[in-house]
Amino acid sequence: MKKECKNNRIAYITGDVGQVVEHRKFDKSKLPSRHVTEGPSRAPHRSYYYAMGLTRDQMRQPFVGVASCWNEAAPCNIALMRQAQAVKKGVVSAGGTPREFCTITVTDGIAMGHQGMKSSLVSREVIADSVELTMRGHSYDALVGIAGCDKSLPGMMMAMVRLNVPSIFIYGGSILPGTFKGKPVTVQDVFEAVGKHSVGDMSDADLEELESKACPSAGACGAQFTANTMATVSEAIGLALPYSAGAPAPYEIRDQFCMTSGEMIMDLIARNIRPRDIVTLKSLENAAAAVAASGGSTNAALHLPAIAHECGIKFDLFDVAEVFKRTPYIADLKPGGRYVAKDMFEVGGIPLLMKTLLDHGFMHGDCMTVTGRTMAENMASVKWNDEQDVVRPANNPITVTGGVVGLSGNLAPEGAIVKIAGMPKEQLTFTGPARCFDKEEDCFEAVRKRQFKEGDVLVIRYVGPKGGPGMPEMLSTTAAIYGQGMGDKVALITDGRFSGATRGFCVGHVAPEAAIGGPIALVQDGDIIDLDAITGTLNVRLTEAELLERHKSWVPRTTDYQSGALWKFAQTVGSARDGAVTHPGGKAETHVYADI
Repeated sequence: MKKECKNNRIAYITGDVGQVVEHRKFDKSKLPSRHVTEGPSRAPHRSYYYAMGLTRDQMRQPFVGVASCWNEAAPCNIALMRQAQAVKKGVVSAGGTPREFCTITVTDGIAMGHQGMKSSLVSREVIADSVELTMRGHSYDALVGIAGCDKSLPGMMMAMVRLNVPSIFIYGGSILPGTFKGKPVTVQDVFEAVGKHSVGDMSDADLEELESKACPSAGACGAQFTANTMATVSEAIGLALPYSAGAPAPYEIRDQFCMTSGEMIMDLIARNIRPRDIVTLKSLENAAAAVAASGGSTNAALHLPAIAHECGIKFDLFDVAEVFKRTPYIADLKPGGRYVAKDMFEVGGIPLLMKTLLDHGFMHGDCMTVTGRTMAENMASVKWNDEQDVVRPANNPITVTGGVVGLSGNLAPEGAIVKIAGMPKEQLTFTGPARCFDKEEDCFEAVRKRQFKEGDVLVIRYVGPKGGPGMPEMLSTTAAIYGQGMGDKVALITDGRFSGATRGFCVGHVAPEAAIGGPIALVQDGDIIDLDAITGTLNVRLTEAELLERHKSWVPRTTDYQSGALWKFAQTVGSARDGAVTHPGGKAETHVYADI
């Protein structure tokens, strides 16, 4: 039965496209690869392709870049090379010539809690830049991008809309849940177990057993953390095939999705359907709605503006927050809920979520997608599944407001973000005295030693895009707080980021950041901070005059990173409000790669 269901999903996506593209002939006269394969002057270039075993006929076909973030850094990426081979088979079967290449990934779960976390957001830019450079340097005509870990997903999608050649995104798939003492667990449980262990609520033996059981397969973190959130975005924004982002990494159907993507990229070339035909203001709003409805990661509020920026579309944190505010929270997914990505895929996948959002007016149906059909056309055949409780109907939500909320006020004039999925209404406001730390390590030590009080608002600053540098995540600290049973007794604010696995009243992306003299830099221990996720406000009880007076004595900090990639990132990175981007974006373009 399951196999039949899988095959039906593939048939639903492809229709008869496979038969249409199989024998199609392509005119290369307007494709980028003509610059490296056509005419007498390109004989030296062709000689290199002969050296790699290509035939002249293969050189006359469109060149499709097959980019993956494969590496041995983490389970998120370990299966991507296998999936790339399936993509290449699809490209070949539909009359294209695949050219495989890899780019980097920094995996947050391993980078977390130490200086390596500063590299995470920077890697998003490196991924986008390296894919761009490889495509430009070799004049590839289209792109199929495969990514597995948090920043690699937006990095790959940023490259697609920047280049604007026909593109399809593929998520490498989620990890399967582990089992500990008869209960399903994820890596979130391991991070929180560190907090339990620190206060004597978990033994050494149990911690060792849990860490060995939590991650039993290849794939990215299984709950609605950043990787699965951005995978949800990939379908909702229209860059990924329906159902493809929900299938776990070990499932055999992943290879079918990959091969189908390879076939269908050739159809996009023939029809000249490009990423900027797909990524529009409406589709960005669709993506934000899917994040809110699924209780997704706050990091989406950083990555969606960055993707929009590549197209020259204004869609900043406040625009994202407006969509969050009007979208119901309907998917009962961890960390705030009960289920993981595998569970949602089994009951209908991301299309089930999008179907009910579309039916009740929370998504735009007229957006083009990589199927060559609109979102509404894609959803027309999706049937609601009454025999499941993973996703609620959009007219009967868990909460009427999305699982992520934007905040602003005198402590965050350029905005901030908080994830409230799973939090009871009585916990959506918090007032308390500030306890300030100028780096996460100091705050983590204070938490580990229980050197804080119930009611405190912990402030971690100078960890924003410039100040980090690299805007690291704070999961080690927030998970330790939660593991100690203090998750609803303190709040935490930062100009850095939070993992999608973070829960509790944790406010990130506070902007302007401390490194440029934002108000968060001026807070002192004992200042009273008011947080309100109902009204969307974040304020410190100081007057404008008091803040100005403190700013007179504020002195900019230097970091230990005065050379290398982190220094380079800090020189050009902008505000979290606009996605922490590092270049002028689509609005400043005088040409687009696809039209060379």
